[in-house]
Amino acid sequence: MNAATRGGMSLGILLSLSVAHCLNDTTQWLVIALYPLFRDSYSLSYTQLGLLSFAYQMTASVLQPVVGWYTDRRPSPWSLPSGLAFCLVGLVIMALAPGFHPMVIGCLILGMGSAIFHPESSRMAFMASGGHLGFAQSLFQLGGNAGQALGPLLAVLFVTQWGQRSLLHFSALPLVCLVGLCFVCRWAIRQGIERPTPPARSTEPPNLVHKSLALLFLLMTSKQLYTVSIANFFTFYLIHKFGLSVQSSQFHLFLFLAAVAAGTFVGGPIGDRIGRKAVIWVSILGPAPFALMMPYMDLFWTSALATVIGFFMASSFSAILVFAQELMPGRVGTVAGLFFGLAFGLGGLGAAVIGLLADHTDIVLVYRVCSFLPLMGLLTFFLPSDPSRRVRQGAAKG
Repeated sequence: MNAATRGGMSLGILLSLSVAHCLNDTTQWLVIALYPLFRDSYSLSYTQLGLLSFAYQMTASVLQPVVGWYTDRRPSPWSLPSGLAFCLVGLVIMALAPGFHPMVIGCLILGMGSAIFHPESSRMAFMASGGHLGFAQSLFQLGGNAGQALGPLLAVLFVTQWGQRSLLHFSALPLVCLVGLCFVCRWAIRQGIERPTPPARSTEPPNLVHKSLALLFLLMTSKQLYTVSIANFFTFYLIHKFGLSVQSSQFHLFLFLAAVAAGTFVGGPIGDRIGRKAVIWVSILGPAPFALMMPYMDLFWTSALATVIGFFMASSFSAILVFAQELMPGRVGTVAGLFFGLAFGLGGLGAAVIGLLADHTDIVLVYRVCSFLPLMGLLTFFLPSDPSRRVRQGAAKG
């Protein structure tokens, strides 16, 4: 029996992990939302802003698969509060940084915190799922996306009004979260989750597993690069094209990120019912017409289409992650590290490339180019049917 199916769902633990994910990502996206403030205060270029995201996200990308591989073999519940401790240090550095280079150091430490936190927390959500894998991952990821949405909102309400040093007040978020996670760690130890689970043999042929993982990586690429183009540069796009203030542009970014949070939660439970592949079809290819239209719309329709796109594209993350975890049983942390790491790495690389392109061309042109990315959703056609659905169908026939 899979460890994830023993006993019932531990909803309290899942909610605790989701709240921790929310507070963790709030601190990180609060920093990203302040890019306009940093740009004005320190005369940073789009390329430098992209490099800040690159420093944070590439650190997380490189380290997360390593952390996931390690925790599969030596589960480490106490890595959860440790990761938040790194985030706390990184946030303090960003609050006090006098220029670009100290900001890079702060972003690197924030990335280390995310790399330590995400794989083990995702593995723990898997173990607490009671077999409802899509729901558990969606609830966990909902916290992260809610934090992404809260970051810009808090930036508008507080930090843009009081300045960079006011980030110090938000250091209480990871501190409170760090203390709360200690109780989650004690639950994990009581449940025996600190003991490694012997890896199970995949029921799929190795060539099918490798092909499917490659396709899932490409689908994650299309989703993440397009999402990054909005999340990191949407405020600049709105300011440049429509003449909005920083505060007004942050409000539109909040709407997009709130839609991302909602879509993340919806995708997992629906995938449990109708299958992961169907969710991936709708969530990545479905928004393609809206993405192609958005660069040519007025302010109202730009914001409305971005919100719809964010909702649909976000619903694919849990489906892609659980699909990959079912292909590689017993490697939950490794898969989580790879896919969270891929998301961070592609986000960092995409932010750097988009920033460089925007500096040398035009931010509007960047959005026109990125609008073609969701068409990569056509690759879903080549995915096999869901492993879990084939198992259930085989049992039903038997």
